[in-house]
Amino acid sequence: MSIERFKASRWTGGNLFFPTVIEVTDTAVVRRKPGWFSQNEMTIHLQKVASVHVQTGVFWSDILIESTGGTDPIASHGHTKGDARRIKQLIEAAQTQQLPAHADGGPTKACPFCAETIKLAAKVCRFCNRELPV
Repeated sequence: MSIERFKASRWTGGNLFFPTVIEVTDTAVVRRKPGWFSQNEMTIHLQKVASVHVQTGVFWSDILIESTGGTDPIASHGHTKGDARRIKQLIEAAQTQQLPAHADGGPTKACPFCAETIKLAAKVCRFCNRELPV
């Protein structure tokens, strides 16, 4: 299991005493923000990452990682441009690796019960396990 950690610069707002740390693991993206007596931690599973937005400035970059699961996005500022681009690259590479090998791109439809995308010829939804109408 590989973990890469990216610490925000102490020279940016909100990071002077307790800099934000973003970790990208094989399965999730974690944002850790320590405090005096607590630690705030947000996690988004890589399969639930909808988009990664990197906004670069002169010195520092802002990162916004949005989720498909309806949770709040992970936002962090004060990372170097190289770190921000590396975070995006790691997330995209992990998502590409997790694509099913049998994904042939054949005809699909939405399940009428859970709205997940399933194969057109499916008789039972693989997500909600309900029998599909003919």
